[in-house]
Amino acid sequence: MSDAVGRRVRTAAGLLVLAELVVFVLVAAWIGVGWTILATLATSVIGWVLLARQGTRALADLRERARSRRSPGAELGNAGLVAAGGLLMVLPGFIGDVVGLLCLLPGTRNLVRGALTRLVLARLPVGLRPPVRVESVRTAEVPLAEDVPPGRPGSSRLVIEGEVVRGPDGRPLA
Repeated sequence: MSDAVGRRVRTAAGLLVLAELVVFVLVAAWIGVGWTILATLATSVIGWVLLARQGTRALADLRERARSRRSPGAELGNAGLVAAGGLLMVLPGFIGDVVGLLCLLPGTRNLVRGALTRLVLARLPVGLRPPVRVESVRTAEVPLAEDVPPGRPGSSRLVIEGEVVRGPDGRPLA
């Protein structure tokens, strides 16, 4: 199984390198080779600056969480996305720069985290997936008693289909 995963990773990396080369050639044909090299160097410098700024902020958030003995949660994810985004921005290539910029900017980082979370959860075996919280908008009218005429108060009650996954104290039900 790990051989199949390794083959997929190598294939994806090869396709990404090929796509980066195609984009590089297209940009060079559009604005010229010199400007394309300059743009590549500029995005690397911008990547270093954003990595230093956002990385410092992410590490400060992690330290604060550790100091207050709270779960790192989103801060740990932010630190990982900042590291990945910085690496993508520093490496040459315009596709990686766009993805890295999405990981580095605080406004778009949540979108990337949400997409990655959905991707990972979709690939997990069903037994390892966390419980699903569902908000139902489906309702049905169920009569309370046959002796109450329809349309009068108390003639029916609202029933919402669903499943209780947490008790009143917030703990998961077994």
